[in-house]
Amino acid sequence: MKHPKFIITNRGYLRLDIVYLHRDLLMPHEDCLGGGFYEYDYVVDKLMLSGKSFDYGYPQWSKIDVLKIPEAFKGVPIVYRDPRGDELILTEHFTIEYY
Repeated sequence: MKHPKFIITNRGYLRLDIVYLHRDLLMPHEDCLGGGFYEYDYVVDKLMLSGKSFDYGYPQWSKIDVLKIPEAFKGVPIVYRDPRGDELILTEHFTIEYY
């Protein structure tokens, strides 16, 4: 069954889609720095990321400096909620580039 999943790549790309496996989001010659699941909160207009990839583990946010986000999410707050319930507001924490 497909689920809404995300990954971050070794080049800082945030990729998300509804896929079977997290590896389905990788392009050739890329490495994955973890991932998880996403949902869009329409009430407050933000993208919520959480959890971990069963294949690649928790996102390794500390290994990237610039987060590259799809152009469709320009201006949308993106938040990662860790297992303890703490939230990291990615769009405020990182330098953002859109693709």
